[in-house]
Amino acid sequence: MADQPADKLNVRLVQRASGLDPAENRAVLDELAPLAEGTDLVVLPEAFARDFGEPGSDLAPYAEPLDGPFATRLRELSTGTGTAWLAGMFEVADDPAHPVNTLVLADDGRLTAYRKIHLYDSFGYKESSTISAGPIAPCRVDLAGFPLGLMTCYDLRFPELARTLVEQGAEALVVPAAWVAGERKVEHWRTLLRARAIENTVWVIGVGQPGPRYSGHSMVVAPDGDVVVEAGDDDAVALDTVIDREAVSAVRRTNPSLANRRM
Repeated sequence: MADQPADKLNVRLVQRASGLDPAENRAVLDELAPLAEGTDLVVLPEAFARDFGEPGSDLAPYAEPLDGPFATRLRELSTGTGTAWLAGMFEVADDPAHPVNTLVLADDGRLTAYRKIHLYDSFGYKESSTISAGPIAPCRVDLAGFPLGLMTCYDLRFPELARTLVEQGAEALVVPAAWVAGERKVEHWRTLLRARAIENTVWVIGVGQPGPRYSGHSMVVAPDGDVVVEAGDDDAVALDTVIDREAVSAVRRTNPSLANRRM
């Protein structure tokens, strides 16, 4: 990791589309490697190792173990650049026909995996037809001393997961996504990201795949609910921000809603 105080993180959000060829997506990782310069964490979207394809597509042939080509490349990038990398992949599961939708955080060669808990069986889609749900095991991890909580896309609609991560000490929620485009979908995305920040008084970082299939609008929301940076729906957008723990503390001094809970 870069020489950075433990109470701050430089974060780079990369709104980039993944394709249907895993080898080409790994090559894109190599192309993106220079983006690690000057930052502590590079965040890529959900399903970056291989896009979902058409609804209902068989994803089992594209599932990999955590020592497979994609996660290995993330590990190599983290050691080679001195920066942590977070991206989504399909991971081999107990049911070979139904892999899990996994986020992989590579930090100085170490891997942390979060398996998506809530599957996107909504808006006419049925993710559970091709994907296994992950265990009900919220993933809170420290990165350079900064406590993060990991969530994936549809997880954002379930405030109890965000609250659980915050109860476990997370001061920033990181949400890679492939938020399918459609009527009101950008409004939902923006509203939910801001709501999770406001109700938990934490940073929220949402990184989506771009349009036209997905909604884009990667953004960072501060603990007071202000949108710090936001992309449109374009491909190949990189956004930079610094998140700091003092901002969390300052908002909680003014708005101690977590301390005021009665349920």
